[in-house]
Amino acid sequence: MELNDLQSKVEEHLATVWSEAVQIKDLVHLSGGACQDNYSLSLKKANDQMDLVLRTDKGGSLLSSLSKRDEFKVAQLVFGASVKTPKPILLEENPNIIGAPFFLMEKIKGKATGRYITKDKELDAYRKSKMVSDLASNLAKLHTIKPSAVLDETLKQRLQYTPKESYIQKTLNDLKTSLDDLPEAHPAIELCLLWMEEHIPNIDEIVLVHGDFRTGNFMMDVSGLQGILDFEFAHFGDRHEDIAWLCMRDWRFGRLNKEVGGFGDRKDFYAEYEKTSGIPVDSQIVSYYEVLGNLRWAIGSAGQAERHLSGKDKGIELAAIGRRTAEMEWEAMRIIEELDRAI
Repeated sequence: MELNDLQSKVEEHLATVWSEAVQIKDLVHLSGGACQDNYSLSLKKANDQMDLVLRTDKGGSLLSSLSKRDEFKVAQLVFGASVKTPKPILLEENPNIIGAPFFLMEKIKGKATGRYITKDKELDAYRKSKMVSDLASNLAKLHTIKPSAVLDETLKQRLQYTPKESYIQKTLNDLKTSLDDLPEAHPAIELCLLWMEEHIPNIDEIVLVHGDFRTGNFMMDVSGLQGILDFEFAHFGDRHEDIAWLCMRDWRFGRLNKEVGGFGDRKDFYAEYEKTSGIPVDSQIVSYYEVLGNLRWAIGSAGQAERHLSGKDKGIELAAIGRRTAEMEWEAMRIIEELDRAI
């Protein structure tokens, strides 16, 4: 949809919703990745002016991601738990307004790009002082959201609660199903899944997890963390999942010695998380989930490539993501080897 057309449709709709004149300026299409479309805009109504982001789906959104309704509801829960995240403003579930459901949220300052977060000199002081502690404490706050706090039954069902005793096995079964859906064989992934089934750890509690907590999904500037973004993969799970995902090699952007997101050390992140949550981090379980995360990403990247190769949603980004599958397979096997040596 052309920007002028999008602007007029949103203006007209919001004027109806709020029963007052609405004016939108400076509508800009932002980088939204392979699955999302994001637009920044300045909105004025009466004496109120807001800088907002409009978030909607592309036609080829991943099947495992939350709907815009559910993502908005999760953002409300997270904002209510005092996590630093953009304030949710308005949800529109009717797909006929702009061609897909969308929501509006507060626009925050900062940048989220990996190179900026891990290497830009203007963040050097913050990177050395509070970057790790700010992210760890905010993640711990997010994990205070328990299944009992989700009163919306539709959302609760979509977040897929599973008892802790069977959670990991169900997760592995889901990965097997996703792997079986791929047209080609991946014996390395099969081997790793077999190892994981033989080494399932005990977990302490099921909580809301972000599902994609990594460098690239939080905004920062020289003054610090501005907000955590993108709850489209949120679900009920194990807190160690989010910690492991942030520590994955693929999200370090070349700074491999900084195992937390390419900017921090594990011991510092674990200590701050434990300080805020009062709950210990089990480093062995984190490593287990790093294996799982690499397998999930390997299967996901192969699936992205298949979207391109099948012609369903052709794009150079999808094709490029598909090339990462072998890297994730290698990393999963490397971590398994380290864990086996530690036993």
